[in-house]
Amino acid sequence: MKKCLIVVDYQNDFVDGSLGFDDAGAVEQALCRKIEQYLEQGGDVVFTFDTHDRAYLQTREGRDLPVAHCIKDTDGWKLYGKAGAYLGRAAKAFEKKTFGSLELAEYLKQTGYDQVEFVGVITNVCVLSNAVLAKAALPEAELIVDAACTAGPDRDLCEKTFDVLEGLYIRVLNRKNN
Repeated sequence: MKKCLIVVDYQNDFVDGSLGFDDAGAVEQALCRKIEQYLEQGGDVVFTFDTHDRAYLQTREGRDLPVAHCIKDTDGWKLYGKAGAYLGRAAKAFEKKTFGSLELAEYLKQTGYDQVEFVGVITNVCVLSNAVLAKAALPEAELIVDAACTAGPDRDLCEKTFDVLEGLYIRVLNRKNN
């Protein structure tokens, strides 16, 4: 079985930077254990980077979310904590200018993984967006989101997102309310 773990936007600005929140840092240990498991078992690990330039506040997203974040090549753009140590062992890394990555979806389609698992931040925005794109790219693959390795600033909205993911037949592991 060909497996892939996608680590979505686990970057400094989402953990302890301009858009940081406590739950993001709290998943670091579980997220890094998951990365290590995939690497030990011969699975691929892929990272996404939310990536903006200095004109971010003039973009559609910047007008809707007027907080400069993940400006390319700044400390806030880099992977957070121990997760950064795994970048050199990644099968691929994608910079994305918006929530979901069409480039990632095309990569998934071309590689034909049997199983794709998502971890990272922000559950209700970027994790959700990329999981939906993966479902379109790989309709026969098993898709998984590990709730213990994802986080968002609004826990209730994360739970609602898990409901939506399950409604799309994406398996959600380790939900706190299940």
